[in-house]
Amino acid sequence: MNARVSVGVLRKATARYPRDTRLHTLIGELSVASPEFRTWWAEHEVDTRCRGPKRFRHPVVGELTLHVEALQFQDGERWLYVYSAEPASPSAEALGLLGTWAATEDAALEQRPVVSQPAGSGRRAAQ
Repeated sequence: MNARVSVGVLRKATARYPRDTRLHTLIGELSVASPEFRTWWAEHEVDTRCRGPKRFRHPVVGELTLHVEALQFQDGERWLYVYSAEPASPSAEALGLLGTWAATEDAALEQRPVVSQPAGSGRRAAQ
């Protein structure tokens, strides 16, 4: 479902920027690579809904099911995506674990010694 909605969002972007060659190139590449994309693109649906449950597979904590809400700024260009987990759900617990893991990784990076080279010990540029 998320992929299909993304095609609708892409169709809206092509209407907004009809002369964007990069956008047309992307659509061509997706059309060649994906039968699903070709089918959905041919349906001409314009859809900017981006809300509801979304599933992720994270390499550290595994499966997550999060609720997403997309809010479009007044300029029509920017979006704010808000993700949340159902309180006390396995996904909420996984996000807590992920936060702890990320903080531990950040702390480990801060404690690594900075290796500096003495002045003049670096490589010289080829002349």
